[in-house]
Amino acid sequence: MTVNTLSESQMQGHRRGAASGILPSQTLRELIADGQIRAEAPIGEEQVQPASIDLRLGQFAYRVRASFMPGPNATVQEKIDRFAMHRIDLSAGAVLERGCVYIVPLQERLHLDPPMTGVANPKSSIGRLDIFTRLITDNATEFERVRPGYRGPLYLEIAPRTFSVVVRTGSRLNQLRLRRGAAAASDSATRRLHRRISLVDRDPAEANIANGLALSVDLSGTGELSGNGGPIGFKARKHAGLIDVDLKDHYDPAEFWEPIHARSDEGIILNPDDFYILASKEAVTIPPDHAAEMVAYDTLVGEFRVHYAGFFDPAFGYTPAGGARTRAVLEVRSHEVPFLLQDGQIVGRLIYERMLEVPDKLYGTGIGSSYQRQGLKLGKQFRAWG
Repeated sequence: MTVNTLSESQMQGHRRGAASGILPSQTLRELIADGQIRAEAPIGEEQVQPASIDLRLGQFAYRVRASFMPGPNATVQEKIDRFAMHRIDLSAGAVLERGCVYIVPLQERLHLDPPMTGVANPKSSIGRLDIFTRLITDNATEFERVRPGYRGPLYLEIAPRTFSVVVRTGSRLNQLRLRRGAAAASDSATRRLHRRISLVDRDPAEANIANGLALSVDLSGTGELSGNGGPIGFKARKHAGLIDVDLKDHYDPAEFWEPIHARSDEGIILNPDDFYILASKEAVTIPPDHAAEMVAYDTLVGEFRVHYAGFFDPAFGYTPAGGARTRAVLEVRSHEVPFLLQDGQIVGRLIYERMLEVPDKLYGTGIGSSYQRQGLKLGKQFRAWG
């Protein structure tokens, strides 16, 4: 199957294969076919993304007393048996309440050949709802990581932080990338890539590349994001209604979000109790032979966390794939103390990662991607602002 691919002329200059890197869509299908990725119910093509696979919730969620790490001598189920408060049937849909922690066995499980490893993140539409999700494996010592050659079940920790949400069996809240060997590009490789592709709309000499490519926040109110006095960001309303994570273009955003408008002073002060949606000043490009991940929390730039949903797929914002002028939308929470955020301030860094080969499907409207060509945009569950 080939969806939203580039022409041969457009593909010139892109890497066709590498000794190590992130597995593309066509290789993920091969792993599904040979049983290295398996599930209770058939895995659908809509789950296979350009550089990841969407994972589905199983039948039950367990409300637990606290988040936990199983550790090297325990399975997740053993911890659930110890710390679960009650079990919730998700088959007809159920409410997960804000401020609570849940563990959900996923439908997919892995039977990987070493040295393959994995890393997971929330999907973009889930991060934009301030739902904290983390993948857990048996005997794990790290969240969101799948150790080499893992064979066993997968679980998802879910902690809604701002809105209570409705989920059901089959809801797709997170996604898994699989890697062979090291995938991250060095800073020197990222600089070369920026000179060739223009990863952000800055002159190569002005790009800040040190442990990744720096992105800054747009709070100016003078660019395309705000247009005609529109908002430069959103702050989540407290005590809003339920959100069904599987609905699309359904909710009135004004019932859940307060608009933030540009001010003449020095920016906005982040309140530790609040959740914000902002956007990068730079337009971002991910070429088809790379993916990228946002560093979520970096004390070197401030006491705040940016971008829960840290994956950027191949061809996000890439012009031949129809993604020109695509901003990074930033999910922002301050840590512990109020923090002054100013226009143009660095808020995160993109780590570019090599693909094993160019995927046979690319990010864009051709595969139903929700955020190509985005400026400031809320999650897909909401209608357009205004």
